[in-house]
Amino acid sequence: MMEVTQPLKGRRIVVPESRELDLFAGMLEAQGAETIRCPMVRILDAEDPAPIEAWLRRLATDRFDDLILLTGEGLRRLLALARRLGIEAEIIVAVKRLRTVTRGPKPARVLRELGLTPGIAPSEPTTAGIIAALSREKLAGRRVGVQLYPDNPNERLLGFLSSAGAAPDPVLPYRYASDSDTARVQEIIQTMAKGKVDAVAFTSSPQVARFREVARARNLEDELRQGLTRTRIAAVGPVVAAAVEALGAKVAIMPQGSFHMKPLITAIRTALSEKNANRG
Repeated sequence: MMEVTQPLKGRRIVVPESRELDLFAGMLEAQGAETIRCPMVRILDAEDPAPIEAWLRRLATDRFDDLILLTGEGLRRLLALARRLGIEAEIIVAVKRLRTVTRGPKPARVLRELGLTPGIAPSEPTTAGIIAALSREKLAGRRVGVQLYPDNPNERLLGFLSSAGAAPDPVLPYRYASDSDTARVQEIIQTMAKGKVDAVAFTSSPQVARFREVARARNLEDELRQGLTRTRIAAVGPVVAAAVEALGAKVAIMPQGSFHMKPLITAIRTALSEKNANRG
């Protein structure tokens, strides 16, 4: 029996990734897929660095007892600003002293790169998972730094901390900007609606939001719903899956237990190669 070396041969997959577009698309193409590249979102530093600098200086002077890190990107941006301010070493020492809570593998990976051991790791990498993990801890009187990410003020998490007697101190170190031509996104929505795409692979919730934004602006909401119905939707993890489900769509492909790019590609390969076999 001949070994199948390109299990995704003949499959067309939309790739909305921006930062690691070439890497992600290249890994899919290496398995035979035809990728439709459409970078959706750029990540930029916050427009006003002053509040972030003030937050970093509070962290550096041991003003926190706990630090909740929601994204690896956020921690990298904070460290980059600390480096420009000349206080990176103080920040690393401060983080080492306090208790960290990481949502998912990416912020934990950044901590390990610094030689630091991540603290509390919720079993589910979501806000609900963080709340469940912290519900077992004594929070009254604790000062908690909270690294947020754009388009999500996370009032649920901040409210939980306050109600538990903690003093949350949030920081938002970066912002999103559109990285895609509207006409290109419109073309992809229409192609999906015609059933000419096998899968779309979402790696962040802003990518989903960008589809919705263009559909509304171009009066393509019916086409988007049809496209998401006719196309198998892959999500890197539960946060992205929740964004997809908020559109009324269903996620067909998601890795189990490890929510980053390689497991997502494995899940796509498994699902679509099975589809190949079923067609055969």
